[in-house]
Amino acid sequence: MVILFLLFVIFVTIVMSLLIKDKTLYLIPNRWQALFEMIYKAILSLVVDNIRHKDAQKFFPMVFSLFLGILSINLIGLVPYSFTATSHLIVTFAIALSIFIGINIICIREHGIKYFGLFLPPGTGVGFAFLLVPIEFISYMFKPVSLSVRLFANMMAGHTLLKVIAGFGFVMMSQVGLFYLGQYIPLLVLVPLFGLELAVAVIQAFVFSILICIYLNDALNMH
Repeated sequence: MVILFLLFVIFVTIVMSLLIKDKTLYLIPNRWQALFEMIYKAILSLVVDNIRHKDAQKFFPMVFSLFLGILSINLIGLVPYSFTATSHLIVTFAIALSIFIGINIICIREHGIKYFGLFLPPGTGVGFAFLLVPIEFISYMFKPVSLSVRLFANMMAGHTLLKVIAGFGFVMMSQVGLFYLGQYIPLLVLVPLFGLELAVAVIQAFVFSILICIYLNDALNMH
């Protein structure tokens, strides 16, 4: 992940050097600038639409960096002989837990003692409070777990399927006769699966960012 981060920084530096002309961007964007602006606008719209707060744009750098970081880790796993860090639960849980702790710190700083109102739905009677508060607390504590398991399960399933089919094709290549000709079947299957997994890598990074924005909105607006 450290190597990936360094490569990502180098890549962004090279891309920005291609985009910047006379210390500004091109008035008529080239392909790289159009791609960068599309991603930028999509994440900015995601933050503004889901975090309904006056300081919503303050969290844009975090969400934008998080999206690009997870996307890079997901995509690097599609390179042969590489490693997908997000296909391991300990990695996704560490990311989700650290962000979840930060969201709670923001909520406590914003609302103080009213933070505990998250566990008591408005209009709840005293009798139902003893039942609902533990349920709300448990469901709230499971947010980082569900967030990490969702990313881990999707990435592990798709990447494992690709590796199994690729390994099957490689074994058939070492055979003779009809088995050798049969290697083209798994190779042809890999093409649509690779495209599907590419889409899953982008979608899962986007979904992770959306859920972070929703959790931030709940923390800021006490929903």
